[in-house]
Amino acid sequence: MTTEKPTVYILRGDDREQIESRLHDFSARLGEPDMAEMNTSHLEGKSISLNDLRSAALAIPFLTDRRLVIVEDALQPFAGRGKEKDREAFLELLNSLPQTTALVLVIPDSRKYRRGSFEWETLQKKNWLIAWTVKNPEKAIILDCALPTDAEMSQWVRAKAAELGGSLSPAAVSMLVEYVGNNTQRAAQEITKLLTYVNFARPADDKDVEQVTAQDQQASIFDMVDAIGNRDGQTAVKTLHILLEDSDALPLFGMIVRQFRLMLQAREILDAGGNQAEVAKRLKQHSYVAQKITGQARQFSLSALEEIYHQLLQIDLEGKTGGMDVGLALDVLIAQLAG
Repeated sequence: MTTEKPTVYILRGDDREQIESRLHDFSARLGEPDMAEMNTSHLEGKSISLNDLRSAALAIPFLTDRRLVIVEDALQPFAGRGKEKDREAFLELLNSLPQTTALVLVIPDSRKYRRGSFEWETLQKKNWLIAWTVKNPEKAIILDCALPTDAEMSQWVRAKAAELGGSLSPAAVSMLVEYVGNNTQRAAQEITKLLTYVNFARPADDKDVEQVTAQDQQASIFDMVDAIGNRDGQTAVKTLHILLEDSDALPLFGMIVRQFRLMLQAREILDAGGNQAEVAKRLKQHSYVAQKITGQARQFSLSALEEIYHQLLQIDLEGKTGGMDVGLALDVLIAQLAG
């Protein structure tokens, strides 16, 4: 007896590195690259109509067992109120998909820690699409693609290095995580560069990280924070614009949030009578990073850092709900802070 495969695959999360890896795996199952490309449709949720989706999803594959249909930002057409009829029509389509179709719904989402456990922001248990998948386990499967937490990122780096055929020393892992945070796409790029630099002949160490890993972005964030602390608005905003030229707003925003979180923690340690060494130890930071964070924390009061951090979290919330452009919001906030 042949077991039928799911026809709907939901990729839920914010780890684009993992999402791209899974999409590559789906494509590889179709056979040779030319054949896979011929039997794959890429659609954008922001602009697709239900008729477009239906046409792609019900098309017959050519010389392969299945046709792959990928929909990015798949919940976008159903966001907001008054979309019940659209949702019903969409679910009818999902129920009618033939075994010759593999429909992959990519849904940006993030996990938040609440009440002792992680919860998804968008695809929660009561979400209408999740309710459908629970009722139809033979038709749909959810593949979670969440970014690693800060605590998980070191293990992610070690595993990625091993997957690529090399390794990093413990000090190198710690330093790299400090530079890239939980940006897995950038981390994968940097790990590849490091292993290539040592020719896969030995573990990359912290000196290799200092030599190879691009530090310009981290250094520029330090420069921007220094300018804010010195009330040099022109330099702060100029540095932000340079950073935005080389990076997407969201990953950059994550690094800025992390920087101010570390400064807030460092300020608490300093106010409790601690010093730079204590900051390095308790925050598990490289001595160079601890030195910068400690110096910058001294430029702000604890209440000021708490207020800045609160404003950053508000930008994060409004950016995820579509209420604000993150790059513009950062521009305005930094101009205000340094003004």
